[in-house]
Amino acid sequence: DRIVGVAQGEDGSFEDVIGWRLDEVVELIRGPKDSTVRLQVIPAKAPATDARKEITIVRNQVKLEEQSAQKHVLEVPEGDQTVKIGVIDIPAFYIDFEAMRRGDEDYKSTTRDVRKLLTELEDEGVEGIVIDLRHNGGGSLQEANELTGLFIEYGPTVQIRHSSRRVWRDGKRVRGPYYDGPLVVLINRLSASASEIFAGAIQDYQRGIIVGDRSFGKGTVQTMVPLTEGQLKLTESKFYRISGDSTQHRGVVPDVMFPSLFDPDEIGESALDHALNWDQINPVKHRRYGDIAAVVPELTRQFRERSVSNPDFVYLEEQVHLAEEARTVKALPLNEKARIAMREMQESKALAIENRRRAARGEELLTSLEDEFVEDDEDAEPEPDADADESEQPDVLLTEAGNILVDALLLRQQQFAQHSESGADEH
Repeated sequence: DRIVGVAQGEDGSFEDVIGWRLDEVVELIRGPKDSTVRLQVIPAKAPATDARKEITIVRNQVKLEEQSAQKHVLEVPEGDQTVKIGVIDIPAFYIDFEAMRRGDEDYKSTTRDVRKLLTELEDEGVEGIVIDLRHNGGGSLQEANELTGLFIEYGPTVQIRHSSRRVWRDGKRVRGPYYDGPLVVLINRLSASASEIFAGAIQDYQRGIIVGDRSFGKGTVQTMVPLTEGQLKLTESKFYRISGDSTQHRGVVPDVMFPSLFDPDEIGESALDHALNWDQINPVKHRRYGDIAAVVPELTRQFRERSVSNPDFVYLEEQVHLAEEARTVKALPLNEKARIAMREMQESKALAIENRRRAARGEELLTSLEDEFVEDDEDAEPEPDADADESEQPDVLLTEAGNILVDALLLRQQQFAQHSESGADEH
């Protein structure tokens, strides 16, 4: 969904926020606890920009628990069996610095929470782990390094070059991995900063398979310099992967690319004016845990073969093409009838895409997109246990991440069997 207007209180007039920076919109939405703010929103599935909805929100404190790492088990069908894959969703890299300074032995942090979740998932008999970093905008650099340390035995995780040109390295200094099983990391265009450091390190170590969309490309560190009146934000350093590649501008490129509705010309560091360019420094010597590059072509082939017969993936691909088509329109007619005809054409294409998916899934077809919005509103009615069923309805991208992990497991088993047979033949 896209926020296009913000109004204060029950009766305040809407302020158009199209073209505003994200932090400016967030500042406008924030306010005193229990006060009201109204948002004007264009639904994500709306085919036209004039299909707007109004949402009223009563401000309250954000509970840290809602931003904590969560787990669930994804059951992936494979032949006549089911493979259990553990999923850990990490919405942010967090740490309770105050509790840590107090000496609280049970202070919260991303790494501590994920360590517990890994233990629980292993006890549940999962055969691999998917780390979901979609929409994770970053957070604590310390936690990105600590979390990487749960999956590698030893070594550096990130390089930081300061304005003085000096390079500082951070990483895991105590030997011994915590989880050494199969791993997939799922990212998208909104995975940024600390998320990119973690995903980049896993990719450089060949420790796991990165899937999804190219990440945001936030590879710089800013500091606030006090002035007589106000503050000045300065970029003081830059992140680099252990391969020597910067995460700035280019982001992390997945091993297996998924289709994405995000427009890279509008979202990401590369979309910002005067963004620093991508560059490289010297790599750091590090171990490689496998040869992911050798299996990526086969994993990609199997993914594409599956996606063409998956109605949800076909739907996503068609949505991407429709969005790209809309972005190519550089002029809008001022004539009312022509404008209405253009909107109806967009709605007709969007309705056809939706109904093709529904037909493939054996669902009732829609006569208009308004029917879908009514269904969405009905589904959005709050229920006491609404969150309880959410993990039981995995989305198509997460499901495919699980499928790719199972593919990798089977490939590894086949390679092991081939090596065993060749060894037996030699004897």
